[in-house]
Amino acid sequence: MRLLDALAAANSSTRLEAALAVGTHPEPGFVDALVERCAIEPDFFVRDMLTWALTRLPPEITVPKLRAELRSERAQARSQALHTLSKIGDRDAWPAITRSLLHDADDEVARSAWRAAVVLVPDGDKPGLAAELATQFGRGDREVRLSLSRALVALGEVVEPVLRKALASHDPSATERLLHDPDAGFDLAVGAARRVVALGPDRAETTAC
Repeated sequence: MRLLDALAAANSSTRLEAALAVGTHPEPGFVDALVERCAIEPDFFVRDMLTWALTRLPPEITVPKLRAELRSERAQARSQALHTLSKIGDRDAWPAITRSLLHDADDEVARSAWRAAVVLVPDGDKPGLAAELATQFGRGDREVRLSLSRALVALGEVVEPVLRKALASHDPSATERLLHDPDAGFDLAVGAARRVVALGPDRAETTAC
């Protein structure tokens, strides 16, 4: 009970220590408290420790609880559940990554869904996921666009046909550049995309040499 009380303490350091203690000595009886705290915890480092504690418990206990959180009205509950599912890596959770989550109105939820999806997706579903993610081109600020590019890159070569199809709209060439050169800076990739838009693919390639 003291640990459960500490998870809700006013001091973030106390909550962090409590989450560490729960993860160090995992008990199935803590799963509900951990999941509930994830939905409301304001501190990033504490949330990360809560996720770690959940990964220390058997997936057959944690995954159903996290899947239920994906239907929560609270955006943080959905986002943190997706993040934790991606860390657990149990592919049985793949059907829970719905189209509505991939298109969630909340950017943090959508970004978490993209990350979880590329971890959990079966190989045969990768082309369909790539096509679904490509519908999000042009969404959000730089961080959102970078998350989308990273998710697409993580899918590997299956994204290339999707990128070619989408080349006429938005800035897909930024993702294409990252796909072939993952170490390239995102700003450089965006610069390449702008050259394509301004000059056309053939001339842009010439000027980049």
